[in-house]
Amino acid sequence: MRWVSRRYERAAGGLESGIQALERRYTPLGRFRPGPFEGFDFLWQPAVLGFLAMCLLFAGGSFPNSPLKYDLHATWFFGEPASVVSTSPTQTTLLLSVVLGYGGLLLLMRVWLRLVEILKLHPGAPLRSLWWVFAMWAAPMLIAPPMFSRDVFSYAAQGEMTTYHLSPYLLGPFSLGSSPFVAPVDPLWRNAPAPYGPFFLLLDGLIDRLARHNQLGTVIGLRVLEVIAVVAIGWGVAALARCLGRDRGEAFALFALNPIVLITLVDGAHNDAIMTAFLVWSVVLALRRHLVWALVLCACAAAIKAPAALGLAFIAWTWLGARASVRERVRPIAISVVVTAVVFALWTWLAGFGWGWVENLTSNGAVRSWDAPVTAIGLALADTAHVLGYPSLSVTTMLTVTRSIGFLAALVITAWLLLRGQPHSWVRALGLSLIALVFLGPVVQPWYFVWGVALLAASYVGRQHFWILVMAITGPFAGLPGGRDLVTGLVHANVWLIVTAIVVLVGVLVVPMGHWTQWSWAEAPHKTLRDVS
Repeated sequence: MRWVSRRYERAAGGLESGIQALERRYTPLGRFRPGPFEGFDFLWQPAVLGFLAMCLLFAGGSFPNSPLKYDLHATWFFGEPASVVSTSPTQTTLLLSVVLGYGGLLLLMRVWLRLVEILKLHPGAPLRSLWWVFAMWAAPMLIAPPMFSRDVFSYAAQGEMTTYHLSPYLLGPFSLGSSPFVAPVDPLWRNAPAPYGPFFLLLDGLIDRLARHNQLGTVIGLRVLEVIAVVAIGWGVAALARCLGRDRGEAFALFALNPIVLITLVDGAHNDAIMTAFLVWSVVLALRRHLVWALVLCACAAAIKAPAALGLAFIAWTWLGARASVRERVRPIAISVVVTAVVFALWTWLAGFGWGWVENLTSNGAVRSWDAPVTAIGLALADTAHVLGYPSLSVTTMLTVTRSIGFLAALVITAWLLLRGQPHSWVRALGLSLIALVFLGPVVQPWYFVWGVALLAASYVGRQHFWILVMAITGPFAGLPGGRDLVTGLVHANVWLIVTAIVVLVGVLVVPMGHWTQWSWAEAPHKTLRDVS
């Protein structure tokens, strides 16, 4: 294990050093010599730059046929086709979408990276000021059309189903017939039952009733709910940082200002925000020594999405500390089982659709994406077997094998992290376990990483900070819809339009953002007379 750790540190350290060298060589950061930190009065500058970046992204996604989103007729106030028949974007529209959308993404990531590095080096940022930064950055996403994913339309359809007592655990949105809720749903999920817990279905149906069965009103209600959940997580992450003796401002910025959070939770309205909000606050309550309430909130999180159940295991097992015997741990484990059973039974009874969601937990396995390592390995092995003349090794067989191995590996990692946990370090272990579960799962979506990042933002050590940054800046691009159409459109576009787009995007990537960015580099140690002599 030590050999693996040394190899990992060497490889990760080399990657991080290489990225920093490229930044110093090819960006304006290399022009600055870090000087004495002058306080947090500069925060208005990244606030404005981030707001500008989000406005550019908002504008890029507001064109009909934008490659940043799906064209879904009559699903938003603007930016969607006026007719069901969608036409291909013109070269000018494609260029504007690419320049505005990708330019906004690049600028947002540059601003966020520099800001979190400053807060890491200079703790004590006023949390109130950072909340204002979050409000400015999130505002454009509150009114932007849903981008990068259409899951929120599936939620809306499932909410409509519950109001007509159609079980989402047995039927797919197609059971609604010609309802306007059906058309925007991804064809892959129109006949698929829901894998979400009864608590979410209850909330989902309540929003649909409040919207009076209006499709657009339900989508807006779901977005509002997810934004409330993101605010609750930001508040919880700051509280978690205080419990762990960490800087609240840095933890808040790592999560709440994270590009994945702003794009996939605020704009995309994924229900992962609700799950994570309950999970984070359950951990906070556990650190404050409120066992039963911590378990209640964690069980509520698991009643939204099942991965939160890992929190129940960590809270119960580590409640008495690392030195507790197995016999001593029986009592908190028993309390955990009873509380979880009661909470699950309550939400299942209130929702009224039984326990079918447990059988549907693997339904996302229908997605075969190369973004998931275990799925990519299975697809590659199946293709190789066919080339070598072994047709019996089908894609389904190979995926079953590789995904099973990935799931077992995730369980082994989780067990190892759980058993070696120390007081307070179990929070970090839980975050790492959630990341491992995502990375080794059958499907990897950018918003899944939010589960672990919310905990790691307040508990990371060493190199884990670097990997949080990597996940944040690669996630939005990995979840980009219409990537193939985008490439095809650019290949067939006028060469001068392509050159113009590249020049503009490179300019956004290297343009100086202001004197404040110098504080994102550690100050060089000052030489003394003794050093000189």
